[in-house]
Amino acid sequence: MSLSDLTKLPGVTASPDIATRRYVFNHTMIRVRDLEVSLDFYTRVLGFTPVYQHVFDEAKFTIVYLVLVGDTSVIPDDDDSRKRWVLSQPGVLELTHNHGTEKESKTPYHNGNTEPRGFGHLCVSVPDVNVACARF
Repeated sequence: MSLSDLTKLPGVTASPDIATRRYVFNHTMIRVRDLEVSLDFYTRVLGFTPVYQHVFDEAKFTIVYLVLVGDTSVIPDDDDSRKRWVLSQPGVLELTHNHGTEKESKTPYHNGNTEPRGFGHLCVSVPDVNVACARF
């Protein structure tokens, strides 16, 4: 199917609003049951690099942001700079682990393929959040 054909699919606009031209797909978040197993898969098998981790002890969850980057020397050394850097990159993977789920006997997360369907979230970075919210 050509690009021209794809833009004719039901629900697809042939000319996106000019306001979206500077929007950047930043990241997608998925929940993981076992952070160690997931990090092994995404780093060893798929080649992602973990850039920033934040443990929320009180809320009992941890997030890890990963990117596919050929040259890791572009990643800043200090934590605050790394966080700002990774959140400015397109195509970031955010793994979210809710503490204790690795010990549950049944799967704590919905697979997204049965009812109710769903998953974590997508993040689109915009130049001005107030302008974007007013537009939405």
